Amino acid sequence: MLLAAFLAVLLLLDRIWFAGLIGLVIAAAGREWGRLSGMPAKASLAYGLGITAIYAMLLWHWHPLAAADAPESTLFAAAAVFWLALVPLWLWRGLRPRRAWLAIAGLAVLIPTGVAALALPADRLLLVLGLIWIADTAAYLAGRAFGKHKLAPSISPGKTWEGVAGAAAATLIYAIICALPGAALGAQVRGPVWMAYLAVVLLLCAVSIAGDLFESAIKRQAGAKDSGTLLPGHGGVLDRIDSVASTLPLAALSFHWMVAN
Repeated sequence: MLLAAFLAVLLLLDRIWFAGLIGLVIAAAGREWGRLSGMPAKASLAYGLGITAIYAMLLWHWHPLAAADAPESTLFAAAAVFWLALVPLWLWRGLRPRRAWLAIAGLAVLIPTGVAALALPADRLLLVLGLIWIADTAAYLAGRAFGKHKLAPSISPGKTWEGVAGAAAATLIYAIICALPGAALGAQVRGPVWMAYLAVVLLLCAVSIAGDLFESAIKRQAGAKDSGTLLPGHGGVLDRIDSVASTLPLAALSFHWMVAN
């Protein structure tokens, strides 16, 4: 039901409605991030609303959004540094940051995600979301069937290296299908672009897993099983968008220089 509503807003309504939907998601996710960071209820609500206000301000000043424009690409590059350099170091060293650092991290997680969701055309946004969903599903299935070697047992005991391999294989197959002649990216991915394209796909797969692990680490530090209870049976909003948040900014940054419009 949530997916059907999301697709309807994305594909059938004006862009302003989709921007509003993303704003609601950011507000809810920001509130959950504040709670996981140790903020009291009112402060976490204010934190979520504050992040949404920053998101709205950027949309207003940067309209119309384009990933190739300097402000947007700079924001996405900063998010890429956060996910490719800071988060792996954070996870590897098992840091337990103070609340102020967690609050800053929430800005780095949520604001670029919201802007990237609007900067990507609807068809390419769906391509990236499809990659994330396939990676997540393949990792689960491969991990259940073949998983023996734990990926990060102190953070998420259920994740295995076999699951990572399954996710990588599935996303490569998906990416190749999307770039075959006549497919969505068939006209753009040609010749030497193929190697860069597949390398970026593997990087996006890895970053999607890092996003999942990062949110798991934050929840473990907070002593919480789920980020919230807004979605019965599925936890909170952050539980649904953890991989999306880590992947969308890097995908938006990649598309504008690797795959021409």
